[in-house]
Amino acid sequence: MTNHTPPRDLRPAALQVNPHVSALPTYNAGMSLDKARAISGHEELARLASNENPDGCSPAVRAALASAAFDPSRYADPACTALREALAARLGVEPGVIVAGNGSEEMIAAISRGVLTPEAQVVTVVPSFGLHEIEPLAAGASVLKVPMTGEAGFDLAALEAAIAAGPRVVFLSSPWNPVGPALDQNALDRLIAAVRPGTLFVLDEAYFEFADAGLPDGIEVLRNSGINWIVLRTFSKAYGLAGLRVGYAVCSDTEIARVVGAAKTPFNVNCAAQIAATAALADEAWMKASVAGTRAERLRVEAAFAEMGLRAASSQTNFLFFDCGRDSSEMATSLLMAGIIVKPWREPGYTSWLRATIGKPAENDRLIAALRALTVAA
Repeated sequence: MTNHTPPRDLRPAALQVNPHVSALPTYNAGMSLDKARAISGHEELARLASNENPDGCSPAVRAALASAAFDPSRYADPACTALREALAARLGVEPGVIVAGNGSEEMIAAISRGVLTPEAQVVTVVPSFGLHEIEPLAAGASVLKVPMTGEAGFDLAALEAAIAAGPRVVFLSSPWNPVGPALDQNALDRLIAAVRPGTLFVLDEAYFEFADAGLPDGIEVLRNSGINWIVLRTFSKAYGLAGLRVGYAVCSDTEIARVVGAAKTPFNVNCAAQIAATAALADEAWMKASVAGTRAERLRVEAAFAEMGLRAASSQTNFLFFDCGRDSSEMATSLLMAGIIVKPWREPGYTSWLRATIGKPAENDRLIAALRALTVAA
């Protein structure tokens, strides 16, 4: 008897995926150390791409992680109680308005997940911190990006107009990653005044500790503004805990904090990160000394760039964003071959700009010398 059963197709059926996620741009996380070593042939590299603290972290952090308080066999406190209480005391807010995250990056994702719906609009700036665009797009929102001015600063008039149109969320970093400037009091007041009911104003202050004295503290300015707001901060930069991933959101009220908290995973901040962040927060003197050294070095490197004719944006951070006058990827490759890792910017319109972290004095000297040689050769 002849079997007329058609052969079975063993190929898997096409999987339906979330179109908002499948179309996302790739986050520019930079080059790994192992890859940089393999390409450059240098074992010792100046790692000036990721805005890490060249001083490391406070000795108090290492002592806390070596103590009996750190038990990797036990789950961490899902509420991050000790850390949130320490932050609340430092910031003058209630613990209930603070949400701790696996880096402030997780808080951007939680805000997008908790607040945005498909077809909602988000306003941010360009050049941008990639996740201010990527996470809203993943939620199905559209993103309007306001370009920086020709002087590499905030276009306040354009931002005011975009905010006044009533987007669901505004993501704005000050000091501004990757550019560097910070909003002064008048500028921040102007943008807050443009916010309409129904808009959540998110001020990302990841580099807050590096800003000049006298520049506004977003929490202090926003707490009596009468708008819905969140301020994001992190332990990755000034406190030197980039590898442990811990940041936080301070919200205008407990309901916003509840929604953001509901949009994260339960045990999102591991026990090592909670212990380290609490210890780092208690050693403010170490952090301030580290920041002061970085700020002094930034001014020195900025002056050297000016002598070479390299145009750098004004910076209130631990990095410089500068126009190298040619394709930034090519320049970054040339610097890598000299043993220096920097980050080339690839957003359209800004592909001649590089971001260089302020490192240790010897690393900064190495960067200056390499740029000087490459600039003369050009």
